[in-house]
Amino acid sequence: MTTECAGPLDGIRVLELGTLIAGPFAGRLLADMGADVIKVEPPGAPDPLRNWGQAELDGHHVFWTVHARNKRAITLDLRRPRGRDLFLDLVDRSDIVVENFRPGTLEKWDLGYDVLSERNPGIILVRVSGYGQTGPDSHKAGYASVAEAASGLRHLNGFPGGPPPRLALSLGDSLAGMFGAQGALAALYRRGITGRGQVVDVALTESCLAVQESTIPDYDVGGVVRGPSGTRLEGIAPSNIYRSADGSWVVIAANQDTVFVRLCHAIGRPELATDDRFATHGARGRNQDELDKIIGTWAVERQSGDIIESLSAAGVIAGPINTVAEVVNDAQLRARGMLVDHYDERVQRDVLGPGIVPVLSESPGRVRNAGPAHPGQHNDEIYRGLLGKTPAELNELRTEEVL
Repeated sequence: MTTECAGPLDGIRVLELGTLIAGPFAGRLLADMGADVIKVEPPGAPDPLRNWGQAELDGHHVFWTVHARNKRAITLDLRRPRGRDLFLDLVDRSDIVVENFRPGTLEKWDLGYDVLSERNPGIILVRVSGYGQTGPDSHKAGYASVAEAASGLRHLNGFPGGPPPRLALSLGDSLAGMFGAQGALAALYRRGITGRGQVVDVALTESCLAVQESTIPDYDVGGVVRGPSGTRLEGIAPSNIYRSADGSWVVIAANQDTVFVRLCHAIGRPELATDDRFATHGARGRNQDELDKIIGTWAVERQSGDIIESLSAAGVIAGPINTVAEVVNDAQLRARGMLVDHYDERVQRDVLGPGIVPVLSESPGRVRNAGPAHPGQHNDEIYRGLLGKTPAELNELRTEEVL
């Protein structure tokens, strides 16, 4: 594995046991920043993510490149005694373990945190699950769709009176992966002080709950049960989407007092800024239907590009609702390096993927590879190079189906 342009986590080794999205996303975020992430897959049972996604080329699904990039891959059966011993040997040489099994799975294999930390007191165990490692629901399996619903997040989505739709993404998994990576970094920092690792316990439900802004205190203090508000937020105006003359939708957000004044001048209605119905934040919220109608009437007579250009020039926040076809040609994203080619050896071509967030000025992360093409691709590299196993020992482990 190349060490060219090493990122800020160069020298940190991560063992990734998770499958699908939440655990692998946490591992990917750490790998993007330079960590050596070793993905562990059971022999004969690869991560289902290898076959997920809506597009494929030559039988290979390219979703794999998103969360497998920058990683190495080995096969190992943790349920077998020799597999468990090999894993503990890897733990001795690692900093972080990421898993997203149902709580109790590692303990069933005699690989709980007590065992891992006895071997390596500095090991950090990131555990991602549906409901967390404790509590009455901890034993349940969890998916992002249920976590988004149970946390209240899905109740906020959609239009008033309609069924609560889901976003066309596994948002709960992605949020949990991000909190998992954040927790790992916090635990690494703490280890630098105490010398000891710890458990990072991340629940999909709690990750969805954490991003819900003021819903809980609003209910606690005022009994407010916030519901879906369609294309706008209730009481926040103007901040909505408006149809243009060419049929496109444009987002216009000018709910801040100073920005609203600029909007009034830009649309040729300066008197609205001092109109009692719209002069303050509270007044605009109470009269947002009327305000949306005024702005909508102005917007529908203009081309979307003209709307965005004129409002942006006036210091008003406005932008298009882009499809992915437009996103991949966005000049700002291109300039920021947020659309990056991954050379996928499975299909012998570059595959475009998301860039690395956040951008660090001195030690930025980078895409080093598109991820292991097949399970166990780095078995020899890890077991021989890192653990010192001989070819004969590896052949024996393969024969026993440990690898």
